[in-house]
Formats: sequence, C-alpha cells, structure tokens
Amino acid sequence: MFDALSDRLSGVFRSLRGRGRITEDNVAEAMREIRTALLEADVNLEVARWFCDQVQEKAIGAEILKTLKPGEVMVKIVHDELVRLMGPVDSRIPFISPGPTVLLLAGLQGSGKTTTCGKIAKMLLGQAKRPLMVAADLKRPAAIDQLEVIGEQIGVPVYTERGHQNPVKVCRNGIAQAKKTDRDVVILDTAGRLAIDHDLMDELAKVAATTNPQQIYLVIDAMTGQDAVNTAKVFNERLELDGIILTKFDSDTRGGAALSVKRVTGKPIKFVGVGEKMDALEEFHPDRIAGRILGMGDVLSLVEQAQKQFDQEEATQLEAKMASGKFNLGDFALQLRKMKQMGSMKDLLKKIPGMGDMLGDEDIDESELGRMEAVIHSMTPKERANPKIIDTSRRRRISQGAGCEPTDVSQLVKQFEPMRQMMKAMSGQSFMQRMRMGTQFSRMMATGSVPKFKSGTAVNRRVLSKKDKRKRRRR
Repeated sequence: MFDALSDRLSGVFRSLRGRGRITEDNVAEAMREIRTALLEADVNLEVARWFCDQVQEKAIGAEILKTLKPGEVMVKIVHDELVRLMGPVDSRIPFISPGPTVLLLAGLQGSGKTTTCGKIAKMLLGQAKRPLMVAADLKRPAAIDQLEVIGEQIGVPVYTERGHQNPVKVCRNGIAQAKKTDRDVVILDTAGRLAIDHDLMDELAKVAATTNPQQIYLVIDAMTGQDAVNTAKVFNERLELDGIILTKFDSDTRGGAALSVKRVTGKPIKFVGVGEKMDALEEFHPDRIAGRILGMGDVLSLVEQAQKQFDQEEATQLEAKMASGKFNLGDFALQLRKMKQMGSMKDLLKKIPGMGDMLGDEDIDESELGRMEAVIHSMTPKERANPKIIDTSRRRRISQGAGCEPTDVSQLVKQFEPMRQMMKAMSGQSFMQRMRMGTQFSRMMATGSVPKFKSGTAVNRRVLSKKDKRKRRRR
C-alpha cells in the first residue's frame, strides 16, 4: 500500500537532502511535486491543496531555509501533517453496562460488510466479549447463509429470521435475543445499498433510530478511491457515523481514500481490513501509516503481528535454543511458516525502518520460502537436527522428495550455519540491536542470499521415467 506515493515522496526528500541550503523557490517546487504525488495517489483535490498549504506554511515557519539539514526537517513536517490529516483516532469501542453494546455496520453492496462483521466478532472474542451477530441483510441472496457460515467458523452465534422483509423488526428481536442469552455485544449486519437509493437509506435510518447503536461504522472498499470518500460523505449526511472501516486496505497501492476521508467527512478511519482471514482486522493508527508512507517503517505493527503468531511459551523456548546454538532446520521451518502467516515478506520487510529504501523496486520471490520449506520437510528429524550428516545419497533422496536439484539442498545446508550463528548472536542483544541485526538478516533473504532453486526442476520421484532416473544417478 502507498507504494507509488512513498516512491515519489522519497524522491522529493532526496533532492532536498542534496542541498546544503535551499530557497523559498526550492520549497515551492517541492510542494508542487508533493501535490502531484498526492493527486496521483487519488487524494481529493481540495485535501491535497490544503495539505500542501499547511506543510509549506510550517516549513517556512520552522525556518527550514536556514537549517543545515532541510530534507530531514521537511520529512518531520510532512510526517506531522499526515498524522494530523488522518487523526486523531480512538478505535476503542464504548461498551455499556448493562449491555448489550450495539454496533451497526452500513455500506455499499460488495464493500465487505458481512465479512467485516465476522472479523469484528473475532476481535471481540479476543477481548473476552460474548458477541451475537444479527443477519439483517434481507435483500442479498444467501447473505444470511454467509453470515451463518462465518459464525460457525469463528464460534459466534447468529440470530436470523428467514422469510421476513422488515430489518427493523429483525434487529430489535436480535437485541432482545442477546439479552436473553447473556450476550454483551450485538453486531448488526445491514443490507448493502446505493447511497442514492433514498428508500433504502430511510430504512437504514429507521434501524439506527430503533436500535440506538453505540457505534455506527461505515464499511467502504479502499480500492474505490474517491468514490469511497464521496460515499462516506453521503452516508454521514443521513446517519451520524462514528467511524469508517476500510476493507481491502492491503490491496490499495494508492491510498487516496485513507488520506482523504477524515478531512472530507470529519469521521476517522477506525479499523482496516488487511486480508481475507477472520483475524485480518487492524486498528487504524495514523502515526504508523505516516511512518510507512515516508519509509520510516512500522515496528509496532510488526511486533503486534508477531505476537499474534507466537505465544510467550514458544518465544521463551526459541530464545533458549538460539542462545545455546541448538536452533536447527526444524525450528527454521517453523519460523518460515509463521512468517508466511504474518503476510507478504516484502510488506513485513518494509515495516523495518530503512528497509523500504534498501529494497526499492526489488521483487521478492515468495515461492523461494516455500521451496526451502519443502527441502527441510523432506529431511528426517535427525538430518534437520544435524545437517552435517547429509551426504551425497541423502542429498539425492531429499532433492527427489522436494522436487529440486541436489545442489539446492547443498546450498540450503551451507547457508544455514551462518544463519544459526546470527540467531545465537541476536539472543543476547537489546531490542534495538536485534532490530539492526534482524534488518541485516532480512536484507540477506531479500537480496537473494537464500538458495535460488533452478527453474524447471519441479520434478517428483513418482513421475520420473526410468530413463530420467538413470540420468539422475549418473549425475
């Protein structure tokens, strides 16, 4: 996300850093480039103008023209203004007692409301809440079925009334059911609608007036850009929204909606959907997003992602293995699997400060990690614990099981030892020292130090002809 905008802003700041002194004309030129970058990122025109005016005013006021490091001062000013543009944000849900707390989700058709209901319910389960989802989308075929499937998947009950066409009654009865069954949060999944459909908008207003929700969230698709902002503006005129939930945030490379919606509507983004899985919902933090846009990384989000995958006991055991030098290929395969569950490798690396500029446009072949896993899983437990015992015959067997060449197995084994030494060195370091060493390790993986498997070697022992087998034995 924000890739194009980050690249353009990086170029602007590099040009400023290359000057010992700059003039007002230099600042004005930089602001023109920043405005163009924002417009290319699909930021609202008025928002882009306002933002650049604010930055230019602060830059001149900070006497950027007299500083010896104008580029650094400009980065700080732009960062602060980005945070102000998107915030402040309080993502906390105001739970009431006695309950239930009612959350109403509205939005356009296809924006992802039903899936977002499940994600919010999953998040609430992690906060020791007892949510109930109400299927009040009576317009879309199979909407009730979809919510029931999601509820069964995450272990949250769903209140339904099939055959009804009155969502106000269904929502009211759903809240009554929550009180009877001791559910402390109710999530209302309303029907998707077009903002210009006045009848449906009136219906939604009646649902809100009847249920008196503590929070009304508008769910919008981040990839629709300015259409999403215009939709939020219209919905906010009919309802008193409490916040926005942006779906497909991980797929939005421009970021115009995220940068514009707060300024246009006055309502903050509270949550963002960052994947299809039920736990792929994150709180929106303007300061972290600003850091990502400016290439400063996002260590806090990276740590939070890691905490979701590693529990305290696993972390303690891993620390002990690293410190004693007993970290083996089996442990490495487990870490690879956990890393893949955290998301794209390139996105993870960009959250490490400084890695965005180091990576640049370089592409990372995610399939390489899968091939490394295949090689390790083709080994016996004894071979994973002690790779030094892998001789020619073992390499041949492992490569056949993993669908690669014996030389690929040799590369992995050869590179694992310095990797293990780095892990051992990291175990006794402070957090910031670990971050620096982790950056080196990540850079090593990102730049191709991991074994590059030969193309066209996805063979399998079971499908090799006798002639192919004889050739492999001779090699």
